Amino acid sequence: MAEGSIREKQWHLDAMHASEMWTTSKGQGITVAVIDGGFKLDHPDLVGQFLPGKDFSGGSDGVGTYTDGHGTEMSSLIAGTGKSVGGTGAYGLAPGAKILPLKINNGSGSAISPSDFLDQIGQAVTYAVDQGAKVINISQGLDAVRFASDDVDKLKRIIAQARAKGSLVVASVGNEAQSGNPVSYPGGLPNVVGVGAVDHDVIATSESEQGPQVILAAPGMDIIAACTADTGYCKSHGTSDAAALVSASAALVWSVHKDWTANQVLRVLINTAGKPTDGSARSNDVGYGVVRPRIALTEPGDPGPADVSPVPVADPVPSKSPSVSAASKAPSSSAAGPGGSPSDVAVGAPTAEPKAGASSGSGGVLPVVGGVVAGLLVVAGVVFAVVRRRRAAVPPVPPGGNPYAQ
Repeated sequence: MAEGSIREKQWHLDAMHASEMWTTSKGQGITVAVIDGGFKLDHPDLVGQFLPGKDFSGGSDGVGTYTDGHGTEMSSLIAGTGKSVGGTGAYGLAPGAKILPLKINNGSGSAISPSDFLDQIGQAVTYAVDQGAKVINISQGLDAVRFASDDVDKLKRIIAQARAKGSLVVASVGNEAQSGNPVSYPGGLPNVVGVGAVDHDVIATSESEQGPQVILAAPGMDIIAACTADTGYCKSHGTSDAAALVSASAALVWSVHKDWTANQVLRVLINTAGKPTDGSARSNDVGYGVVRPRIALTEPGDPGPADVSPVPVADPVPSKSPSVSAASKAPSSSAAGPGGSPSDVAVGAPTAEPKAGASSGSGGVLPVVGGVVAGLLVVAGVVFAVVRRRRAAVPPVPPGGNPYAQ
C-alpha cells in the first residue's frame, strides 16, 4: 500500500479486521438500501456498486443529485471498493454488497416538515423491502418530540412490516448526548437497530446519544470515506457512520448465511458483540456491545429462533409524541446546531474546509492511525440513563446544513 493512501487512513477497517473477514465474506449477494439525501453515483470508489434507485424527495432531479455528501459517505462506508487512486481509495466494510440508493429530502437543501420527513422514510422503507433489500440503512433522524403521534405510528407499522418480510432496519441514534440526549426517530423506534458510536479506544463518543434505544455500537470517530468534496474523500464523526458500519456488518454475515432471518442475523451480531467489562448484558451507551463481524463470521453460535426478535420490541418514549403545530414543522435553513450533521473535512485538500453549514467537526486532515483496537469493549463503570428532553413548545430546527443527518 502506498504511503499516505486513503485506505491506510481507515483505522476502523484495521480495528475490525476487515482484511481477515474478506477472506470469508465481502457481503456479496446482499443489497443494502441507503435512505439519504442523494448520491454521487460516479465516484470512482462506488462505480458499479449502485443499483437503480428511486427519488422520494419530491424533486425531479433523481437520486444522482445531492446538496451534501452524506449519502455518498454512507454508501462508501458500506460498499466502497477502493478502486480510486490505483486501488488505494476508500473501502467499505462490505465491498461485495450492492447499494440501493433511495433519496429523501433530509433538510439539507430545502425545508421539509417532520411529517413529510417521516413519510418519505416510510415510502423508501416500503420500496426497499419490495426490491429485496435485506438491510436498510437510515443514518438520519430528528428529536422524537418534533413528530406527531399519527406520523410516528404509521412509520412504526411500516418498519414492523419490513421486519416481518425479512428486512433489517438499521438507524443512527443521534449526536445530542450533551444537548439534552433526546430520543431520535427513526433510530428510537421499535424494530429498528439503533446504533451508537465509539472512538479509537472503543469508548462511546461524547456526542453519541444514550438510552434503551441503543442496540449496538460501532466506530464513529475520525472516519474516512468517499464523499463529494473536490478531493473525493472526507473524514467525519457521528452515529451516522456507526450505523453504516453495522449495516455492512449485517451484510457480511447474511452473505454467508442467506437462509437466516433478520432476527437471526441481529441475534448473532448481538451475541458476538464486544461487551462492557462490568459484566452487564447491555449498557445505555453501547447497547449490547460493539459490533464484531469477524467473530460473527468465525464463531456465530446458535442463531436462535427465526421468528423471535432478540431484543424487546418497545418504544423508548413511553408516551406518544405530542402533535406539532404547522408553524413549527418546517425546518428553516441556517447553520446546523449541535444535533446537526458533523463536519466532514476533505482529505488531501491544501487546507481543511468543513462543508458549508456544518459544525462541531474536526478542523484538520485525518492523520494516519496505527494499531488495532482491542476486541473487547472498555467502558466507564457508570451506566448512563437517558435524559429525555421535555418542552412545552417545539423550537425551529437550526437552519442550514443537514439538520436530519446523524
